[in-house]
Amino acid sequence: MPYIKNLEEIVNINSYTKNKEGVDKVGKKMSLWLEEIGFSTKVYKREEIGNHFLHSSTKKSNLPKILLLGHNDTVFPENTFEGFSKDKDWIYGPGVCDMKGGNIVALQALRNVYANNNSIHNVDFLLVSDEESGSDDSKLLSSSLAKEYDYCFVFEAAGQNDEVVSARKGVGTFVINIEGLAAHAGNHYSKGIDANLEASYKLQELVKLTNLELGTTCNVGRIKGGIGANTISPGASITLEIRYTQSHEKSRLLNALETICKTSYVKGSRSHLSGSIQRDVMEQNDKQEKLLEKIYTITGEKLIFEKRGGVSDANIIAAQGTTTLDGFGPYGDGDHTKNERACLKTFEDRINLMTKILSHFQVSK
Repeated sequence: MPYIKNLEEIVNINSYTKNKEGVDKVGKKMSLWLEEIGFSTKVYKREEIGNHFLHSSTKKSNLPKILLLGHNDTVFPENTFEGFSKDKDWIYGPGVCDMKGGNIVALQALRNVYANNNSIHNVDFLLVSDEESGSDDSKLLSSSLAKEYDYCFVFEAAGQNDEVVSARKGVGTFVINIEGLAAHAGNHYSKGIDANLEASYKLQELVKLTNLELGTTCNVGRIKGGIGANTISPGASITLEIRYTQSHEKSRLLNALETICKTSYVKGSRSHLSGSIQRDVMEQNDKQEKLLEKIYTITGEKLIFEKRGGVSDANIIAAQGTTTLDGFGPYGDGDHTKNERACLKTFEDRINLMTKILSHFQVSK
């Protein structure tokens, strides 16, 4: 399995999102390997983060246009979790399942298609550099490119039972800054406007937005406020995250956040809401089901699917109406921790699966 040596090469390069040099090194390695099988590379240069890379094959107008999607960055700063190792069952190291391992699955499948046909048509491979920090830069690029494709396959890790991912929650992060009025807690208590008290009322209203039956959560992850025990708090802030599985829930949540922010539960307090939806919801749909049926016809494998609470760049592509499935990387666990690993057997399984899918779309719709 020579592709495991390729994985070792890029795992041993630290590509923490803020390590531009390392992320770019991984991108250049992937570009080199893809150019060996006929892809052209367009580099979207960035000053402070890693560059984004779009690898394109030749086009045939009568075939579906397919986008493969991955990211080159990981969550681990230098000297925190580094190095590649393996045993007979598992591969260990930063990114082996999230998602350098997935990128290698896509690469090797493309190599197989090229070896069988001496060419590849209508398949492009986008590798971005900032997925782990929210894709704040790359999501504009991904969104604009998404509409050019019929199908998108994303190479985040497979499920434990080889599931692919048909749905992911939408997510947004917001901050409510609250302005009160400082006053001496002993001498002028009644003259103060308690921002901390206002935050406590808002907290209770925010928690009420959670609806677990609908898969909606509102988590207040951090509250800051006040300057000392003897002073009425002149300011406070609430940092919160919303997640939702349905588009109509997004509207409900956003409207409620505005209302909660504008309401002064403590007379005289004022509040300001900032933040945005980071990635919109990826909802399961009929087009995905038709694609899964087609994959069964192509491969003889009936893929099972799952819905995940976490987000990926699949959310961004799906939001543009492109038929999108995620989870085509190897199975792994411990991602975002020093215990990250990927199951060795599932590399070959996923490579074979994707080789069959891409080979089909080289000659047929």
